[in-house]
Amino acid sequence: MKLFNSLTGKKEDFKPIEEGKVSIYVCGPTVYNYVHIGNTRPMIVFDVLRRTFEALGYQVTFVSNFTDVDDKIIAAAKKEGITERALTDKYIQAYEDVRRALNLLFPTYAPRVTDTMEQIVAFIKELVDLGYAYEKDGDVYFRVSKIESYGQLSKIRLEDLVTGASERVEENTLKENPADFTLWKKTDEGIQFDSPWCQGRPGWHTECVVMINDIFKDGHIDIHGGGQDLKFPHHENEIAQSMACHHHPIANVWMHNQMININNEKMSKSLGNVLWAKDLIAQLGCNVYKWFMISSHYRNPLNYSEEVIENVKKEVAKVENVVRQTSLYLQLQNIEETQIDQDIYENMLVALQDDLNTSLALTQILECVKNLNQLMRQREKDPLAISKMYHTLLKMCDTLGFVFKGVTMDEKTLEIYRSWDEAKKVKDFAKADELRILLQEKGIL
Repeated sequence: MKLFNSLTGKKEDFKPIEEGKVSIYVCGPTVYNYVHIGNTRPMIVFDVLRRTFEALGYQVTFVSNFTDVDDKIIAAAKKEGITERALTDKYIQAYEDVRRALNLLFPTYAPRVTDTMEQIVAFIKELVDLGYAYEKDGDVYFRVSKIESYGQLSKIRLEDLVTGASERVEENTLKENPADFTLWKKTDEGIQFDSPWCQGRPGWHTECVVMINDIFKDGHIDIHGGGQDLKFPHHENEIAQSMACHHHPIANVWMHNQMININNEKMSKSLGNVLWAKDLIAQLGCNVYKWFMISSHYRNPLNYSEEVIENVKKEVAKVENVVRQTSLYLQLQNIEETQIDQDIYENMLVALQDDLNTSLALTQILECVKNLNQLMRQREKDPLAISKMYHTLLKMCDTLGFVFKGVTMDEKTLEIYRSWDEAKKVKDFAKADELRILLQEKGIL
């Protein structure tokens, strides 16, 4: 398995910390609204990564969190006239509904920030005791200058931040250094938690580090993933805290997926082009949605347009049609063999092992579709060869998390189908039309 490591800037051979096991942490959502299309790209990308590792025989521990305390959550709860907990419960459920609708594997662990508060406070206290953090008027800040390697992930120089070259540093006169970031924040409204410094809530950058520490030994994992937009400051600041406490950058491999544009424009509320995942899934279906999402390499930007989606629909239809036709044929032949062509399947795994080359994997699925269509068109069909190619196709699709299912007929329907097939052969078109209507009503044709 070769993966592009954002930390080193190159593609590397993957070597797990523990033989045969893989630990993955992917930054989850801040749950104050519904999931938009951009949120689902890392969900899908890292689900494929997990499935690939599992197909290769690894035991995967997959963690993705919920940030359920934040200023945006407090504002949204006030706007909706409900408590922060009621709001976050609502949107966590909506997120899980999207995960289910996209046939994504659920995480091994899905921690919530509010359930990890005791550990967060203890971690911040440790940073203060070690001299890496300081308190001012109830707020606690991290001393970035104490981390010599700061900027190793984002390649942003601390000097540039300090001199004001980056607008991403907030102005705050309480800080010793303008680049220092908040670990604990004194709050006057919304949900608050006790701490040695004040009533308040944690800073975003601390939450993920602590949840990783809480689940994984020494806070050390194989892979940390997320969107490109999280690289700085979120992931950089996660690394800084880990370097202070554990002297390692959390993960051996850092992976980042690129963003999604809508009609070649950045998606934003101001442009009014935000696409909600639940609406798009209802419109397109799971397979078209996911095919689009992995049609381009995860490190490349992805553009959503009607033209792109129409092309994706055509490719998905090719798979759906051959799966439907072949499943009916195999039932007529009473074939129950489920062997696969291991070489064809392995070729797809090889593509995925090359830094998750999903576009090549999709090409190989379409090649398998072509082979299956050729077998089905032969005058003298080979049922076992057809069965083998059919089950190979299904396994390839399953490894990528698609939901392509053949048609299943009960005995009565199967008898109607046989009669319809026979009527066509003897050119009894009146009877064939009559039986076709029955099969259409049952959703078979």
